[in-house]
Amino acid sequence: MTQACITWAPNMPHGTKAAVVGAKGVSSGALGRSKEASLTTVSDDALLDRIAANDEAAFRLLVERHIDRAYGLALRIMNNRADAEDIVQETLLKIWTHRGQWEGGRAKFSTWLYRVVTNRCIDIKRRPRNEDIEQVPDVADDKPLAIAEIERHEVNSLLEAAMARLPDQQRIALIFSYNENLNNSEIAEVMQTSVAAVESLLKRGRQKLRELLRRSEKDIRGSFTDD
Repeated sequence: MTQACITWAPNMPHGTKAAVVGAKGVSSGALGRSKEASLTTVSDDALLDRIAANDEAAFRLLVERHIDRAYGLALRIMNNRADAEDIVQETLLKIWTHRGQWEGGRAKFSTWLYRVVTNRCIDIKRRPRNEDIEQVPDVADDKPLAIAEIERHEVNSLLEAAMARLPDQQRIALIFSYNENLNNSEIAEVMQTSVAAVESLLKRGRQKLRELLRRSEKDIRGSFTDD
């Protein structure tokens, strides 16, 4: 599972700040650690109530509870670590800077989080942008790989490339279904649409994905047979 790392800076403006800086695991500082342990079984809504009262430990725990899945979602949509980190950091900071505005009972916190991250990803993907250094592909590792690992890497690369060519709404619906294990009703709630619309997005997305993968398979075969 992809993980995002948080560095904690409680003396920043507004009393606290979380910064996503990598994909190595979550780190939370000694401050308030014993208090956090007592909050581990508290619901998200209860944590949000505590956050509204400026409880930094509650905020830290809520972030640690959800950051990995939020980062994984953003990374799958954006296919860019730097963008995913920025989006998740921005979204999570909103929880603190807008503390006290959460209305419990209207939606699950995770649903709200998925929705905000998804919408932010779509906004950024629609912006024109120039190539920058962070978009340059990683240099390939020259260490020999086992055949099975190479094949698995090729399959994953083909799937990622095909997913990237799907329309945004189809790709996001498939990500929620396959990667986040949400049912159609939950996907509809996050995407703010009907279950019927989600079913249509999934159906068309799967069809397009199969078409793209078949085309890629033919291209690969052709590369080995062409003189």
